[in-house]
Amino acid sequence: MTLTDDHRDALENQFGLADRVVDEAALANTARRFRERGITLPTLAQLADPSSFDHDEHVGDADPQGPEPRNLWRVHWYNDLAGARVDVPEHVVLGPELTGVECPIIVVFGDRFPMITAHKVLAAYACLAPRVVTGQFDPTRHRAIWPSTGNYARGGIAISRIMASRGVAILPEGMSQERFDWLNRWCENPDEDVIRTFGTESNVKEIYDACNELAQDPGNFVLNQFSEFGNHLGHYTVTGRALGHVFETVRAATHAVDGRNLHLAAFSSATGSAGTIGAGDRLKDDYGAKIVAVEALECPTMLENGYGEHNIQGIGDKHIPLIHNVMNTDVVCAISDVATDELDMMFNTQAGREYLSRSKGLSDELLDDLPHFGYSSICNTLAAIKTAKLLDLGPEDALITVATDGGAMYPSSRAEFLERRYRGEYSHTDAAEAFGQHLGHVTTEHMIELTEADRRRIFQLGYYTWVEQQGTPFEMFEERRSQDFWRELRRYVGVWDEMITDLNARIANA
Repeated sequence: MTLTDDHRDALENQFGLADRVVDEAALANTARRFRERGITLPTLAQLADPSSFDHDEHVGDADPQGPEPRNLWRVHWYNDLAGARVDVPEHVVLGPELTGVECPIIVVFGDRFPMITAHKVLAAYACLAPRVVTGQFDPTRHRAIWPSTGNYARGGIAISRIMASRGVAILPEGMSQERFDWLNRWCENPDEDVIRTFGTESNVKEIYDACNELAQDPGNFVLNQFSEFGNHLGHYTVTGRALGHVFETVRAATHAVDGRNLHLAAFSSATGSAGTIGAGDRLKDDYGAKIVAVEALECPTMLENGYGEHNIQGIGDKHIPLIHNVMNTDVVCAISDVATDELDMMFNTQAGREYLSRSKGLSDELLDDLPHFGYSSICNTLAAIKTAKLLDLGPEDALITVATDGGAMYPSSRAEFLERRYRGEYSHTDAAEAFGQHLGHVTTEHMIELTEADRRRIFQLGYYTWVEQQGTPFEMFEERRSQDFWRELRRYVGVWDEMITDLNARIANA
């Protein structure tokens, strides 16, 4: 496609796909500011493989939960809960005693990421870093605007703060109190820098509207995770490799124990911004894994052009993100927030854990892992179970998914649900009923294997958001149908990494 001025503008400004220095003066400002603050940037290749750099040299004794520039070098999957680097991303393999299916389900923990204990800090870095190294974002004069339903906004605030710039979080007012508590601690001026829009998880358009209003001020720079292709590329490069490494580790361990040679059958991920599901493109390239897109049953947008409201915080709905490679997606699955709410209660109460131990024989080790599953993590895991049944997978197959954050982000929501659903008391019987309903009798309802017609239908849903509302040139919207477009994207990772390396050299010599 021949690029017009409008196409170039969309590519660089809306898509975040600049491959050149757009503003040399801004880049010079960045180099000086970063030199003053002792900031250097890791490449995406280094975050994909942290063994490629010296942890002690770059991270040292930095507090993993503090606003410390060295924590940029922890924005990867190879951390433990204390912030130390591990050889393999921490994970758990769920067996039939919990899932009811023969194939192992591998869940990789996202609450090991620094500062926000959620993997969305990677998405924030992958969106902002390219804008910085191309001179589009100037930390000395721009405010970074982070639209989100919670974790991406927190990640953005963390990344922009330790990159010596001011961040603004935009998120629905109905999100968990823990999100707002964190933002109040980290934001320079919470009254101005935390913007609460109407509604809850389901009210994404209201977030867009707030962004469009703020964008009228040239000092505000909107980093829209739903259209920033750095989000997709960060997960393709970093998350995709990490998940592949985990699978290889599990496969080797399984073969050593019983001789099975596992095949990676599928990757399940809530769509949300469609960043994380980009790791599925990498797993399909490397292993032939099917990509399972997950959404809330209470608002089944891909399944039924949906509407409604739900409480699976962090997965979004009512629109198709620009960065979702719909034409490469294989399965759509919807999970009810009733299931995620009730299983969260089981995983995080004494009565629930006692039931799982005594009645289902779960090990103490597995019980200790369950509080590291947040709402969307439970959602992803249930979708993996449903996928195993839909595809008739057996013991030689494996599925992989991510626990995007942990249960520690939801005590206030859990307390409210306990009072509303169980009148303040949760019993062994409640746990048994929840297990029976949500794990004991999992069906393949509310999911489809996509045909080409299904993919076209879902793809075209995005037209209303992106072309009609957000002004994306139609030709560029359409170009995303082709896998050639997505393969061509991957060259940007090498380009940006070279520019990061060049910037670090300038910082050293500034």
